[in-house]
Amino acid sequence: MSLQEILLENTKKAIAEHYGQQIENIEIQLTRKEFEGDYTIVLFPLLKFIKAKPEQIGEVLGAYLTEHVAEVTAYNVVKGFLNLTIADSYFLSFFGEIAAQERYGTTPITAESPAMIVEYSSPNTNKPLHLGHIRNNLLGFSMAKILEATGKRVYKTQIINDRGIHICKSMIAWQLFGKGETPESTGLKGDKLVGKYYVLFDKAYKEEIAQLIAEGKSKEVAEREAPIFVKAQKMLRLWEQGDADTLALWKQMNQWVYDGFEVTYRNLGVSFDRNYYESETYLLGKDIVQRGLEQGVFYRKEDGSVWIDLTAEGLDEKLVLRSDGTSVYITQDLGTATKRIEEDFPKVEGMIYTVGNEQDYHFKVLFLILQKLGYTWAKNLYHLSYGMVELPNGKMKSREGTVVDADDLMEEMVQVAQELSQELGKLEGYSDQQKEQLYRVIGLGALKYYILKVDPKKKIAFNPQESIDFQGNTGPFIQYTYARIQSILRRAENCELPKSVSLHPKEKELIKLLSLFPEVVQNAADTYSPALIANYVYDLVKEFNSFYQNVSILGEEDTDKRSLRVHLSRKVGEVIAIGFDLLGIEVPERM
Repeated sequence: MSLQEILLENTKKAIAEHYGQQIENIEIQLTRKEFEGDYTIVLFPLLKFIKAKPEQIGEVLGAYLTEHVAEVTAYNVVKGFLNLTIADSYFLSFFGEIAAQERYGTTPITAESPAMIVEYSSPNTNKPLHLGHIRNNLLGFSMAKILEATGKRVYKTQIINDRGIHICKSMIAWQLFGKGETPESTGLKGDKLVGKYYVLFDKAYKEEIAQLIAEGKSKEVAEREAPIFVKAQKMLRLWEQGDADTLALWKQMNQWVYDGFEVTYRNLGVSFDRNYYESETYLLGKDIVQRGLEQGVFYRKEDGSVWIDLTAEGLDEKLVLRSDGTSVYITQDLGTATKRIEEDFPKVEGMIYTVGNEQDYHFKVLFLILQKLGYTWAKNLYHLSYGMVELPNGKMKSREGTVVDADDLMEEMVQVAQELSQELGKLEGYSDQQKEQLYRVIGLGALKYYILKVDPKKKIAFNPQESIDFQGNTGPFIQYTYARIQSILRRAENCELPKSVSLHPKEKELIKLLSLFPEVVQNAADTYSPALIANYVYDLVKEFNSFYQNVSILGEEDTDKRSLRVHLSRKVGEVIAIGFDLLGIEVPERM
């Protein structure tokens, strides 16, 4: 039983004995640094149940805990807060327990571990990945690692939107303007080549619309009758009819994109266990709709279309099958969800969809329909909704070619890391290869941390220069502290952790912060927020730097104190590395 659990149990006993109340929700937190103490019991919530002043309640509970809990050596009450001082021996004993744990704060996966699916990325095949995709991938990949750290088996998936009018637009433009060029002949990544023709389609489409309007047609008619758009619609029909030439071009251009995506994913450091393709899943779900009709979950209108009425749940009526029998997106998603969980990964207990917040309503509807259809696992579906990533000059637009390309951004981050590292002049003795690797670790670490430290629900205004600062709440600042710790450890002698030694206040603060790590990992999993881990690691690094500045480590003459500080530094470094690993960020041994 942890000390927090012991304090909680005894606080409940004290309340029951003195006030005759059974209270379950009691808040215990680390004492704020401006007050004396180690752990604080928040008294204000108790006033709903106990008719007494908070200072009086604090005195009663403080006296009880000092008498009944050996680790509590003193207490003080400040307004609505009971601050408890804990014996050094407890913190030293606790640190001894965690010092030798290899993956402290994480739970190993076993044969009996529950399983989850995490879906992320899910790109269209008409353009390269951009800054928005970076946030999506980083969130999804990090959540997969965090869930694994809590003892869950995780399957990482993506569904690639490889069909529809969007890819036909790139295909038509390539036929019209491409002159047979390929990734090999141009030296362009395949996804960039296809994206180039998506932009060219939009340019030609706008020119044709303008010409038709000049000839007297309305904007709506011009948009519908523009020749290049008519050609794209015809191509889509040919694809749906299985036309051999259309399918051959579709496969060729999509493969260019897949090859390009793979390079981007590899550079970003994310991966997938299984890919799904919309061309293979878009017909799924029709049998589910039929079964739902038989169950009375859905109803058919006079025109033959099938709907579900969700107005009683505060939503709208939702179309699930058109009058001509064709699917809509929700139909496909119903089929894909059941295929994944009941056929492909039958031991999975739920799934996380990493998709931007513009799809909030869609997922409310999807999850509710699956629950009404009687799927027990539907209650374990979660939409990891996230805000958009914007630049200082506003939103990105794919059709106009004003997106921030993911590959270009990563390379820019590496370049900025190189320039800043050279300015600081800390790379003596590095080979060119070592320098290049370090620039990449710092640059990508800056990018990933800047994005993941923000709560997923919030928008991000991304600033590359700000993200790569070596001071403040940034990836490079944390990486630099980790490298500093490794430098200390390289110079330290092997030493045993002392059994008994008086603790410096800075040592105690570090141990207290380390004690929170398992809880932070679990909270990040429960709330689907890698930001909790990012900001915890930053707090730990700040506390270590304060420790480093206030006490001597290798220069300490007392052998036991020096040994404790070396072990404490090592453990902080390990937790930084574990925390950053859960964010998909590397840490350098030297900087």
